[in-house]
Amino acid sequence: MAIKDLPVEECYIPGCAACPGCPATMALRVVYKALGRNTVKIIPACCTAVIESLHPHTSFDIPTMNIAFEAAAAGASGVEAGFRMQGKTDITVVAWAGDGGTYDIGIQALSGALERNTNFIYICYNNEIYSNTGIQRSGATPYGAWTTTTVTGKTEFRKEMGEIIQAHHIPYAAQTCIAYPEDLFKKLQKAKSIHGPKYVEIMAPCPPGWRFPMEKTVEMGTMAVETGAWALYEVENDKVTFNGRSKLILEGKIERKPIEDWIKYQGRFRHLFKPKKDIKRIKAIEDHIDQMWERYRKCYQ
Repeated sequence: MAIKDLPVEECYIPGCAACPGCPATMALRVVYKALGRNTVKIIPACCTAVIESLHPHTSFDIPTMNIAFEAAAAGASGVEAGFRMQGKTDITVVAWAGDGGTYDIGIQALSGALERNTNFIYICYNNEIYSNTGIQRSGATPYGAWTTTTVTGKTEFRKEMGEIIQAHHIPYAAQTCIAYPEDLFKKLQKAKSIHGPKYVEIMAPCPPGWRFPMEKTVEMGTMAVETGAWALYEVENDKVTFNGRSKLILEGKIERKPIEDWIKYQGRFRHLFKPKKDIKRIKAIEDHIDQMWERYRKCYQ
């Protein structure tokens, strides 16, 4: 589907309180178009709890429930159970959380909801930091990245949340990116059509958190995929399929771009280049991505 063929109806309406260039707003527009108006969304503490605007106003034209940081999946489970008891089976229940509320604070509720086979879609928009609370490191923050709590660069590699989700053997899971709206739209529509727990993670480059100009958001997402730092794939009943450029990389039809081509434009990695290039840490990042793709090839071909 081309962008021009996306539904015209908008459930994301003017009046938001997002930062300029915010990737979450880009994702939300596409998500709402894919899922439609008959959707209920549960949001924990995250950027989106601010983006929706201040009470009594809202920029979301669908029912939305705000809930505690750790409780997105638990709240969604309760909403889904309530609708089910009323015989309302045509409403899409969505938990929408950042990486902090998914990889870290909310992982226990998420894992429990997947285990219980809850019929909902859990969406993680991953900006690789706790952006809303001051740009602290999360379990999704990559190695070497500056945050306010890792001022000399994070010393650990990020969790592989996709692999953690796959270990639950749910009907559908996917990774996508705001730079590929058609891919995002298709995966959300597919998730909507499947009964049971679904997980979709969206790479969401954050201008203030990653320290790049606000007009470069889409470019940063594209480069994340082109360098292999982020992969586009989907998992249906344990069968993994890579999509788009990631599929071509996996099949060896194109080469990944050097990771340096991506990180050198992000202020959060500036210390790896000034006052002189930190070859050791840059190589460690590249080696980690090499290992990730080698694992993909062994497991998914």
